[in-house]
Amino acid sequence: MDDFFTYSVILGIFVATVKIATPLLIAALGELVAESSGILNLSLEGTMALGAFSGFLVASESGSLWLGLVGAAIGGALLGLLMAVMTATVKVNQVVAGLALNILGLGGAFFWYRSVYDAGGTIDLPSVERFRTAAVPLLSDIPAVGEILFEQHWLTYFALVMVPVTFVFLNRTKYGLELRSIGHNPEACDMRGVGIVSRQYFAVIFGGAMAGLGGAFLSLSEAGQFFPDIIAGRGWIALAIVIFGNWRASWILAGSLLFGFLEATQLALQASNVNLPYQLLLALPFVLTIVALVLNRSRSQVPLALTIPYHRGER
Repeated sequence: MDDFFTYSVILGIFVATVKIATPLLIAALGELVAESSGILNLSLEGTMALGAFSGFLVASESGSLWLGLVGAAIGGALLGLLMAVMTATVKVNQVVAGLALNILGLGGAFFWYRSVYDAGGTIDLPSVERFRTAAVPLLSDIPAVGEILFEQHWLTYFALVMVPVTFVFLNRTKYGLELRSIGHNPEACDMRGVGIVSRQYFAVIFGGAMAGLGGAFLSLSEAGQFFPDIIAGRGWIALAIVIFGNWRASWILAGSLLFGFLEATQLALQASNVNLPYQLLLALPFVLTIVALVLNRSRSQVPLALTIPYHRGER
């Protein structure tokens, strides 16, 4: 246990916290925009898996990690488009549609993976050269803080920048305020001539693209590979973080970092051979996340029309 409380271990935990939080933050911010329009997208897990695979496939075939990111965003956006068609146009129950597309995304990613890389009944495990960390000049030289915040992957910087961008978009722009209004009172927006369906399409497709990028972080920045269980429940955690963050970008950042810290801590505890059952350490981040959600329930600012399809003239 004494090996745990050292400078290198503590510093490593905080560095890992930011890395682990990155895909959660990207996906959760996209889901925040989608839910602000009144549509709950439960397919984040499958969308992240599809983004992880499509990004890896494009990067592997083209030799460009940056094109891989484009492929991941497009893959996620396409599943988001399908979600938008089912919920905003066809008015399918959002929970049912999300769960169905979640299965489609997970199964589709694994099916295409087997189709492309299955050689003679055995899966060839290809890899790509991962994104390297990008140190910010001067800022990365700051002791401790520089290594934690300014020696990260490009997608990590993107995720952090998207926090204020999402806040400003949803709270300071006309389009973002109209989007939030749709999530609370679509009838009033319809009476004012606001295009409800078009804005919901934008929000859900954007959320899908962000989830795809979150998946690409795992395959292109962390693993350098794709494998079926690469998402490992992060899509569901991102959904929980939106609730924990009370539909606010700043609190979603805090929730992502909290889960990242708990996950990094349990990994460090395992590496330090702490005399605790490893199953307990693995469950720790998820248990504490549930506790945080329960404590946060009394101040919920959920969009009032979330999951409720809008039919003109019927409400």
